[in-house]
Amino acid sequence: MTKHSASPQSIEALLFDLDGTLVDTAEDFVAVLNNQRLRHGKTLLPAELIRNTVSDGARALTHLAFGGHEGEQEFEGYRTELLKDYLDLVGSHARLFEGMDSVLNACLTRNIPWGIVTNKPRRFTEKLLQRMNLWEQCSLVLCADDVSKPKPDPESMFKAAEILNIHLPNSVYVGDHERDILSGKAARMITVSAAYGYIMDKKSVFDWGADYIIEHPVELKTLFLS
Repeated sequence: MTKHSASPQSIEALLFDLDGTLVDTAEDFVAVLNNQRLRHGKTLLPAELIRNTVSDGARALTHLAFGGHEGEQEFEGYRTELLKDYLDLVGSHARLFEGMDSVLNACLTRNIPWGIVTNKPRRFTEKLLQRMNLWEQCSLVLCADDVSKPKPDPESMFKAAEILNIHLPNSVYVGDHERDILSGKAARMITVSAAYGYIMDKKSVFDWGADYIIEHPVELKTLFLS
């Protein structure tokens, strides 16, 4: 675990990736993908396999379930069907990761804004957060639709800084994918790898170059909110 020059007392904002970092949405995708496979005469996939693919997006989930490649007619048909099914079910099984509620409460107590920067499309993000009663609580929600270049490009982080009027070197970004860390580092933020998230190869977390690696959300309180 490497250290960053900023101290906890100087933290101006705590920003999160969504799926696999702030919210455990895996059970939504397990239900949607396996229901879709059954509908097409296929067997169920192991929940853990689906879980560890969630952060790679709908294309990766479609490939996992049905094979094929982006641009192929059959593949795109499956992907479109997956997204339609997910929109109907989004948030039904989702929950904050254990301990995350105390982190968000600590932000509120310390008057530190927290927000979400995700590559998840806005139509899914808004519905998910509204169903979880999180929409009104967060200070910022930026989705892939809101920028021309989503993560790993730092554009989202720069836009977040403008909206929240914060200094990025004194702000934290937490994510469970290498692109999250690359985006945060490119914006000169304090970066945190969420090793508890949807990561197929847990050892890869150590290669991303994050400033901190955490195994549980509550560690954020010790690092930045104590």
